[in-house]
Amino acid sequence: MNPITLVTNLLFFQPLVNLLLVLYAALGRNFVLAIVALTVLIRLLLYPLMAQQQRAARKMQELQPRLQELQKKYAKDREKLAQEQMKLYKEAGVNPFGGCLPLLIQFPILIAVYQAIIHVLALNPMSVIDLAKLLYRFNGFPALATLLPIQSQFLFWDLGRPERIFLPIGGILIPLPIMTLLVILTTWWSQKVMTPPSTDPQTRMTTQLMNLYMPLFFGWISYNLAVGLSIYFIVTNLISVAQFALVGRDWKGFLLRRFARGRDASAAAAPPPPTSSGSSSPAASVRPRRKTRGAR
Repeated sequence: MNPITLVTNLLFFQPLVNLLLVLYAALGRNFVLAIVALTVLIRLLLYPLMAQQQRAARKMQELQPRLQELQKKYAKDREKLAQEQMKLYKEAGVNPFGGCLPLLIQFPILIAVYQAIIHVLALNPMSVIDLAKLLYRFNGFPALATLLPIQSQFLFWDLGRPERIFLPIGGILIPLPIMTLLVILTTWWSQKVMTPPSTDPQTRMTTQLMNLYMPLFFGWISYNLAVGLSIYFIVTNLISVAQFALVGRDWKGFLLRRFARGRDASAAAAPPPPTSSGSSSPAASVRPRRKTRGAR
């Protein structure tokens, strides 16, 4: 085993296998809920990096007008254009490669999640034996091996196998990839929501192509790999949109506006202060002084 595979197994694969089994036992031996809970935990763990990526994308979007001005000004001098762009990034505190780190971290996690799902849903006796070697053993900790084999059936799907549902129409079996379609739709929706608009025609065209091909790419992966991975994709897309809404909203200003609105409503609903019976209104108490003849 090469060092990269060994490190990946120790940091990602083996912990995810054991965590999946712990969640499976804690959630009533429901493997779908275990996958959903695992996805939520992974997204919470990656939340700081994802928030940093979204803030960097928002700052880059704000710099688009100034970048276009630089492109027009130094259209014939590429070296000077690159220098001015880096200078602008430095002044604005923007790292143009800040969004790459979360993507690089998610890739080995995605592979480890797929391998963990396949290994936990051991489909033959030899796989069960190999899985037992990966389980942690602690004193006082319930033996995870007693949970094997895992119940892999969920409605129409076997979570450890690719989705193969066919609908007979007129004597012809028509494939009905429900999970694959859900992956395509949620991936397209999440990219549509999270991708900032661009005024640059080339960037806009690239974004449109990515919004078209990425959902199809993940749909192809979902159709050819285990259904459990499709559930991971779907929940990841939904959580990504929720995180984008949380990061993108000005919660401080929102809370201050709500507080000010509630304070104004309380002041408007408060009754006027009581007045004593012997006193009169300020307007009535102020009377013009009568002039006397002696004061002329």
